Amino acid sequence: MANINMNLDQMDKLLGVVSAKLGVSKESLRKDLEQGKFDNAIKNMKPADVAAFNQMVSNPKMLEKFLSTPQAQALYNKLTKG
Repeated sequence: MANINMNLDQMDKLLGVVSAKLGVSKESLRKDLEQGKFDNAIKNMKPADVAAFNQMVSNPKMLEKFLSTPQAQALYNKLTKG
């Protein structure tokens, strides 16, 4: 299974990209995510997508499976230019 661990620089870079797309500060997004609050990240999503997202993040095995997919890896690489 793919290793989904990121170093702090990669995480910071990814947070910067996502926060810019969402129009929120990186610090605010980091705090919300660390506290398990995904409201800022999902407020513009369709209700069905929000339900699927919530189901995935509440199941560690499902989340790990998702993050190990080639599509998720490609998205991560695209967002972080890595």
